[in-house]
Amino acid sequence: MSYPAYPEYKDSGAEWLGEVPVHWEVKPLKRAIASVESGTSVNAADVPAVQGGKGVLKTSCVYRGWFDWRENKTVNQEDLGRVSCPVRKNTLIVSRMNTPELVGSAGLVVEAPDGIFLPDRLWQVSMQERCSPKYYYYFTRSPAYRDQVKIACAGTSSSMQNLGQDEFRAIWHPSPPLHEQQIIATFLDHETARIDALVEEQQRLIALLKEKRQAVISHAVTKGLDPDMPMRDSGVEWLGEVPEHWPQVRLKHVVSQIIDTEHKTVHFREDGEYLVVRTSNVRNGELILEGAKYTDACGYNEWTNRGRPQPGDVLFTREAPAGEACLVPHGVDLCLGQRMVLFIVKKARMDSQFLIYSIYAGLSSEFIESLSQGSTVVHFNMSDICNIPLFEPSLEEQESICCHLRMHLDCFDRLIEEASGSVELMKERRSALVSAAVTGKIDVRGWQPPAGSALATGEATQMEAV
Repeated sequence: MSYPAYPEYKDSGAEWLGEVPVHWEVKPLKRAIASVESGTSVNAADVPAVQGGKGVLKTSCVYRGWFDWRENKTVNQEDLGRVSCPVRKNTLIVSRMNTPELVGSAGLVVEAPDGIFLPDRLWQVSMQERCSPKYYYYFTRSPAYRDQVKIACAGTSSSMQNLGQDEFRAIWHPSPPLHEQQIIATFLDHETARIDALVEEQQRLIALLKEKRQAVISHAVTKGLDPDMPMRDSGVEWLGEVPEHWPQVRLKHVVSQIIDTEHKTVHFREDGEYLVVRTSNVRNGELILEGAKYTDACGYNEWTNRGRPQPGDVLFTREAPAGEACLVPHGVDLCLGQRMVLFIVKKARMDSQFLIYSIYAGLSSEFIESLSQGSTVVHFNMSDICNIPLFEPSLEEQESICCHLRMHLDCFDRLIEEASGSVELMKERRSALVSAAVTGKIDVRGWQPPAGSALATGEATQMEAV
């Protein structure tokens, strides 16, 4: 759907903003802000406060693009008298100290139960009476705001950045009259909710496709491809029957060597040519090169002196997270980072790809999951890894199963990729719509909510117009 532009524009005086509607102002946030408050650093248990207790917000309360007061920690008894700045409705909660992607993140307080307070890393921003808090919330979701936050934090730490209050107040923004701010906020409530509903629908589809994909793998590596083959009771209640001639073995029986690393990682080099595989590089059976680190020949030689990974070997993560695996690819010289393990597979007994499918399904995945239960940080020791259970069909059957799975999984992967692409496009559309509305690129003054919608009938939405 397209929306009209305003009939007349003027130069905003800001190159990054361009033109704005002729009756809009462009001014720093300090002229719209009534107050900026900060909380106190207190000791707290990492569990939400119960009714009647006192909780201090986590910085994650604004991570998802809106404010969630349930993201809080219970204040320790000895610090109850030190809490300050209770959360109030119709204010903005802003993360003043965070990673570069999250510093400056904001959420509108729609619900503010008693007993929820601010920590020192969050601000509570109150707007002046002639300003709509919700309009300013939407402004914080625009590239115009994010770009200025980035500039304001330039020169601070690359891992944890601090947004100064003076710099925050100095951020420039386009400011329409109050009634127009309210119309824009109501319009964005409706349109972003509609887009979010479509995104949620696609995400449910993706989850269903992934679930079916997993079921296909699990069936193939525990039941085989021939429905007429003789079966036997596996002795595992959830698994039921398995092919009669498939022996159950441990990982140590089908590998010739398991190589782990020292409790440290090789030195990284910006101009290094040898890939250092870290746990973040292995996900869902694939080697992920995004954000990869590299080392030089000296580091590579030192970290491969127990064995150089060869194409067809299997990389396995023992922590953060544990239980991910992928093949060593062709044409890539690599060494292991900390918490990585290398399996040198006995090619006469086990197809490496079949081993990876088995790790993600059936007995192996159940074993890995059982080790993970009740642990905040899962770490597999070498005896755990050696004893990962799996079935060992004949090599010919393994190869047939792998061929079958490649064909069927390619179909699932294409559908998942298409749905994921749709989600990204809708998120881009959402961001562009918010930006266009709060910077005056579209005129929504004549917009009316569709008949029968919650806004048209006066029903409350998650973000009531203010």
